Amino acid sequence: MDHQPEFLSDDFEIVGVDEENINTIVRPGMTYWQDAWRRLKKNKIAMISMITLIAIIAGCVFIPIISSVDYKEQTVERSHETPSSEHWFGMDELGRDIFARIWVGGRVSILIGLVGTLVSFIIGMLYGGIAGYFGGLLDDVMMRIVEVIVGIPYMIVVILVSIALEKGLASLIIALCITSWTGLARLVRGQILQLKESEYVLAAQALGASHRRIILKHLLPNTMSVVIVNITFQIPGFIFSEAFLSFIGLGVQPPFTSWGAMASLGQQQMSYYPHELIFPAVAISLTMLAFNLLGDGLRDALDPKLRQ
Repeated sequence: MDHQPEFLSDDFEIVGVDEENINTIVRPGMTYWQDAWRRLKKNKIAMISMITLIAIIAGCVFIPIISSVDYKEQTVERSHETPSSEHWFGMDELGRDIFARIWVGGRVSILIGLVGTLVSFIIGMLYGGIAGYFGGLLDDVMMRIVEVIVGIPYMIVVILVSIALEKGLASLIIALCITSWTGLARLVRGQILQLKESEYVLAAQALGASHRRIILKHLLPNTMSVVIVNITFQIPGFIFSEAFLSFIGLGVQPPFTSWGAMASLGQQQMSYYPHELIFPAVAISLTMLAFNLLGDGLRDALDPKLRQ
């Protein structure tokens, strides 16, 4: 037999392909969510916004606990005191420490944003999912109900709920949640109308899966990328609505406080003691900006067209 020459891999060199491209080719497969997280980490602005939000939320949770200053404590003789090493953000008109009140007020504002968004998420997902999946007459009736609710100014709803339940945190959350879910319901309905003709949904129907299982296991999870982006924009919307309503006196009532209530008191002293307005206004603006920038980053990261 003829002797066949043996070739070693070291005898050859791959030309035209650099090491980086080779690593890209042999990179292990990534799930949709892993790839989205990888792209989100590359967005520096979104990551800075996320870290900022984590720091703000952590401050609202822990600083009132470890602080030795009571946010309700009044030292009238030190009213309107400007920022100092003892009181970093100064004192308000009743001699209360603004730094302590900022973090307590942040608890209320962020709580309203998170609770309102959670309620909106649950109702909107289920309502929009049912309307989009079944379609027909049921869809028409459910969407007409949504249009009626959308046509009611939320200010009227807030006033009516405040009259019925008295002003306070609970009535404010209820009033904001009554109309907040409609936008998400419309969004989910549109996504379901596109997805319900997909092959995997038709296969599930052919295998005898119940409507409940198809909606909860197949359709709604595939709308999550769009819903998550919508949620990041809804939270600052709730925070701003709470700030506005507290600013005009329809929000939380003393001795509780929020950023909007503090801004309302601060604007009365703005000409002479601007620090009483600046700090709650900066807290509102910074939180809303961070949520919106994070939402922009998530929108890009979760876009399937950009997946590599």
